[in-house]
Amino acid sequence: MQYRFLGQQGLRVSALGFGCMGISIAYGSSDEKEGIETIRHAYDLGVNFFDTAELYGNGHNEQVLGKAVKDIRNQVVIATKFGFDMTTESIGSSFNSHPDNIRKVAENSLRYLQTDYIDVFYQHIPDPNVPIEEVAGAVGELIQQGKVKYFGLSNAGPETIRRAHAVTPVSVLQSEYSIFERELEERNILSLLKELGIGLVPYAPLGRGFLTESVKPAEEYPEGDMRRWDERWQGSNFTYNMNAVQQLKELAASKNITVAQLSLAWLLAQNENVVPIPGTRSKQRLEENVGASNIVLSEEDLVRIAGILPHGSAGSRYPAGMLENFTRD
Repeated sequence: MQYRFLGQQGLRVSALGFGCMGISIAYGSSDEKEGIETIRHAYDLGVNFFDTAELYGNGHNEQVLGKAVKDIRNQVVIATKFGFDMTTESIGSSFNSHPDNIRKVAENSLRYLQTDYIDVFYQHIPDPNVPIEEVAGAVGELIQQGKVKYFGLSNAGPETIRRAHAVTPVSVLQSEYSIFERELEERNILSLLKELGIGLVPYAPLGRGFLTESVKPAEEYPEGDMRRWDERWQGSNFTYNMNAVQQLKELAASKNITVAQLSLAWLLAQNENVVPIPGTRSKQRLEENVGASNIVLSEEDLVRIAGILPHGSAGSRYPAGMLENFTRD
């Protein structure tokens, strides 16, 4: 496993992290024992960067991660997130990044994770009701208290990033980014991160599973799987995207790697401060993903990929109403 620095604040992590969300939510029923075993296997393979959030099962995902790494806490980097009102009937539908809630979430996360510090504490999504300066200030206080080491933002736009960074240095931005999803390029966020010395953690780096060997139409996924309503799995979008993935598979096959490995290697080739966090419940898929950390793509490979998907996939990653929250600035 290769290691990288995320930004300029000294945060050193494995070149590939592990996104824990799917262990608890979004991809059908889950198994806690299997999740713990997969996290431990990731660590055995050299992964030391694990990502979770209060939103993922209302603390359940944090508890699973806490159990998995309790005896190796000082050897791993844990990132979690705040930003929602978890007391509402529809969890995740109401934002809450008020400083008092940030402090409350931090205490809950410390307890769930069975630790006395959080390595990276992200605002999960910008809160339209709380100035980002107040958010950055509250996390800055937690850093001064030793409860948090690094401040991160997630799903934030350029202006939000600048304003937050002016109050408390932002070490990491987490946003969806992959061969399929290129919004960060369109909004010039990648150049801003380079300017400010901020690392990038792409979530859904495999296009929520589309950039793998096993893809099927939306209606064939079980209830509770978010791919049932993802536009990229619908109608003509699905046809277009499948055609693109087939071309990527042909390129991958010519290099004796999988399309998932090709996709992760593409991300790693974008910048040395980029650390994708693919998630999986499968040990076999995990081993495949980790193998991508040692793959080097040529300039010719990158040009060919750009020709196959110059602007990303067909179809939006979220429904219009939800997407507004992710593009707010």
